[in-house]
Amino acid sequence: MQVVVLCGGKGTRLSEYTEEIPKPLIGIGPKPILWHLVQMYRKFGQKDFIFCLGYKGDKIRDYFKGEKGVNIEFVDTGLETNKAERIRKARRLIKDDDFFVTYGDDLSDVNINALYKFHKKNNKIATLTAVNLESPFGILELDKNDVVGFREKPKLDHFMNGGFYVFNKKIFRYMKKGYDLEKDVLRDLAEAKQIAAFKHSGFWKSMNTLKDVMELNELYKKGRLKWLR
Repeated sequence: MQVVVLCGGKGTRLSEYTEEIPKPLIGIGPKPILWHLVQMYRKFGQKDFIFCLGYKGDKIRDYFKGEKGVNIEFVDTGLETNKAERIRKARRLIKDDDFFVTYGDDLSDVNINALYKFHKKNNKIATLTAVNLESPFGILELDKNDVVGFREKPKLDHFMNGGFYVFNKKIFRYMKKGYDLEKDVLRDLAEAKQIAAFKHSGFWKSMNTLKDVMELNELYKKGRLKWLR
C-alpha cells in the first residue's frame, strides 16, 4: 500500500523555523520529523510514499531524493491548497483501492497493521485514528470543599481525530472541488456512516508550536521514540 503524506502547509506558528525550511523538515534530533514519520511506517513494512508538496517543497524533495529503502514519489500540490485538494492532486499516483493518508507533522506509535486490519473488518470508505484528549491542566479531586487528590494532566474520556487515516478510493466521490477534508469530506462520510474510528490510547504528538518541538526532542534524547528501537 501507499502512504500519502500531506506536507505542503506553511507552518506559520513555527515561523522561527519555517522562514528558512518547511515545517516537515524541523528536526527531532539529527533528523527531520518527516523522516521519523517515514520510519514509523517502515516499521510496519510500508515503503511506498507519495509526498504532497507545497511550501518550500523543493527542500523536501532535495532532502529525500535517493532515500534508501523506500520509494517516494513527489507531487506539487500548490501553496494555498487545502488538504482534500492535495489528496485529489495525488490521485493519479495512487495504485491500490486502499491507501494510507497522514499529516507530515504528526507522530504516533499506533500499530499501522492493526489499523489496516480494523479498516478492512469494518468495511467503511474511511478509517481515522481516534486518540484520547489529554487535559492541559492538572485535575483536582474534591470531596465537597476538601481537596482529596491530584491528577497531573490526565487522559480525558473524549476522543479527537488523530489523523493516520486509511481511505478507500471511493472517498474521491466525496472530495468535491473546494471541499475541506475535516469540515466537509469527513462530515459527509460521517453522515453516510462510512467512517470508522480506530481508538488509540498510546503515544500521539503533533508538532504545532515551539513547545511541541522541544517536547519531541526531549523524547528523542530519552530514547522514547519506538520506531527508532
